[in-house]
Amino acid sequence: MESTVDFDVTMVKGFKNILLGGEGLFLASLRGPGKVWLQTMPMSKLARKIAQFMPQVGGKGSSGGFNVNVGQLLGGG
Repeated sequence: MESTVDFDVTMVKGFKNILLGGEGLFLASLRGPGKVWLQTMPMSKLARKIAQFMPQVGGKGSSGGFNVNVGQLLGGG
């Protein structure tokens, strides 16, 4: 979300709403001008969808992905 959007968590009011509302005890509240992006897919499915657009590395039979030296990534050389 953009920095102009105010995010708050509020407790649901009313005994009926808590028991019959189906949303639980707390709700997220967003206020103000700006854009909010919602991601509703499970993380595993989102990762698979994004992976479709990632560059493929290697030849035939390669699993694809990135060739990353984890030691260099963590500053180990």
